[in-house]
Amino acid sequence: MKKTLKETFEETMVPAIMKELNLENIYQVPKLAKIVINIGLGESTQNSKSLEAGLRDLELITGQKPIVTRAKKSIATFKVRQGMPIGAMVTLRGQRMYDFIAKLNGIVFPRIRDFRGLNDKAFDGRGNYNIGLREQLVFPEIEYDKIDKVRGMNITVVTTATSDMEAQVLLKTLGFPFRKKAASSGSKQEVA
Repeated sequence: MKKTLKETFEETMVPAIMKELNLENIYQVPKLAKIVINIGLGESTQNSKSLEAGLRDLELITGQKPIVTRAKKSIATFKVRQGMPIGAMVTLRGQRMYDFIAKLNGIVFPRIRDFRGLNDKAFDGRGNYNIGLREQLVFPEIEYDKIDKVRGMNITVVTTATSDMEAQVLLKTLGFPFRKKAASSGSKQEVA
């Protein structure tokens, strides 16, 4: 029987992280806390069908029913009133969170056009990482013929790490493909 990412993390990845970060206690090892996926549905103020389509897409991608997020303030410029639905959100925890990470690394990132790796500057300073996707079509659950509009999404990976460096070690161990740092081609030490 094949092991899940969660089992592999607990059995083999935790000791590797402890060794790399020089941790003495297993409880100091940073772990995933949750994954939050957001889709902006601002066009739903004029078209109510786009709200339903966005909710359906997010539910297909995550396997969980999304929550509709509503406007906190009225903004006349954007024709938005307080309480209008303007987005959708899903929070993944436990086994679904690990399954989503495995799907991101194994299926979604390879399907992104011109993908060269994740930016290592997208950490927030507290050990959390943000990924922006331009289209929902990179997920295998979405059928190209059945979408009404291409929508982007934001994926926030929340960890228990205390610093960005610890979080990056955790995400690299989980298989996130970060970009390789380019070596400088010429030396800048020559001064005339």
